[in-house]
Amino acid sequence: MKTSGRLLPIITALFVTALVTANIVAVKLFVVAGVVLPAGVVIFPLSYLFGDVLTEVYGYAQARRVIWLGFFCNLLMVAAIWIAQELPAAPFWKGQGAYEQILGFTPRLLLASFAAYLLGEFVNSFVLAKLKIATRGRWLWSRTIGSTVTGQALDSAVFVTLAFAGTGVPDLGSVILAQWLFKSVYEIVATPLTYLVVSTVKRVEGIDTFDYNTDFRPVLIGPR
Repeated sequence: MKTSGRLLPIITALFVTALVTANIVAVKLFVVAGVVLPAGVVIFPLSYLFGDVLTEVYGYAQARRVIWLGFFCNLLMVAAIWIAQELPAAPFWKGQGAYEQILGFTPRLLLASFAAYLLGEFVNSFVLAKLKIATRGRWLWSRTIGSTVTGQALDSAVFVTLAFAGTGVPDLGSVILAQWLFKSVYEIVATPLTYLVVSTVKRVEGIDTFDYNTDFRPVLIGPR
């Protein structure tokens, strides 16, 4: 069926915006019921929501392109922030310390963030695509929630472990569990919104992709 593709740039932009914004605001920590969480958890799950829409409507291959686009956009943002940090500050500008404290990145945190993002997003997309085939396109809630629970579990575990193991942060397991539960509940609560967006995009685009013959490798290098 011929498709318009006119909503794809909008969904892609929302996905990348949620990702980049989450990484910027994550520097702030807040407490909920005695559990410390990064502020990025408020918006980062939206990247999973839009990732679900991409895979559900356009298929894994298109989602893969957007996941890598998000990665390189995030890398560009980090590079720009670092270059700006290294530029000599004007004598009258007193914000260098605050800039470095809020926007500065350590190599370890960057590695943890990038690794967790790629693993979590690709697993989320893969699981959703496979569940769509298994359910024959029924029970959208089962694959959006199932894929997010899996992807977010890996994302949280990889990030917290790589970022904080050996640094003296107590009870990493509880930190991982808290982030995973928060993000998973977020996805469950957002299920009606996901249904609305998916149904609207499918109707406008005239497409509903099933990944029967898709190559699911994250990076397509060499023969299949």
